[in-house]
Amino acid sequence: MVDKSEKFNWFVRLGYFSRAILYFVLGLIALTSAGAISQGTDGIFRAVEEFPGGNVLLWIMVVGLFAYALFRFASPLFDIENIGSDAKGWGKRIGHAGSGIAHLVLAWTAYQFATTSSGGSGGSGASEATAGVLSIDFGGVVIGILGIAFFIAALAQAKKAISGDFMNRISASAPSYTRMLGGAGFGARAVVYAVIGWSLVNAGFMSGGAEDVKTLGGAVASLAGTGWLFTITALGLLLFGVFSLILSRYRIIPELDRDAGVPQFRTS
Repeated sequence: MVDKSEKFNWFVRLGYFSRAILYFVLGLIALTSAGAISQGTDGIFRAVEEFPGGNVLLWIMVVGLFAYALFRFASPLFDIENIGSDAKGWGKRIGHAGSGIAHLVLAWTAYQFATTSSGGSGGSGASEATAGVLSIDFGGVVIGILGIAFFIAALAQAKKAISGDFMNRISASAPSYTRMLGGAGFGARAVVYAVIGWSLVNAGFMSGGAEDVKTLGGAVASLAGTGWLFTITALGLLLFGVFSLILSRYRIIPELDRDAGVPQFRTS
């Protein structure tokens, strides 16, 4: 009989597997298809849709991305990874909540493609949501603060890339090249998060409009004219997909039981 903890582990591992598909396809189409990457995040799911068995993959991504979002929400709600409740701990837990929201949006986009023949929302979802927030009192401040949060997240991604402390959360049985893959992937994500952060700060505090706000795919597409930076970022995102696939097998998943003790991967 499979207990709750084992079911939870498989649920989270499916989330990492879905994230692997997402980033691998994002990096692949950025390197090989200018037309697809220009469509932003919709281009990622449209590319998956066109794969053999693409609709099945989309449904796997719907469930997996939703699972990953729930896993991230468990951090601020229950401190499942025992990060702590000091300022540093809450900073990381709030960051995990932001990741949860982002992956819920991705899961919803995957659902739209999985359930409709034409798929997608035309890439306007982020703009519509931003326009709605900007229309309320202090909406610009909210969007601007979210942009600052993305800048902070970008710095955190860069720190992971340099320090390699993410390896503390991975089984020692993982392949020896996992550190390299993760470093390249987190470095690429730092660039993408910075682009998204700038688009939000521009929309919230400066002269930019809601239509200028970048999603994951849109941020990569905006780098298309930067030459080597675009190529290195796209390659890093593809490698992050491979890294996420390794995590789906070797990531140390904390127990659901809050009384189980501090996980072995906790860092100071």
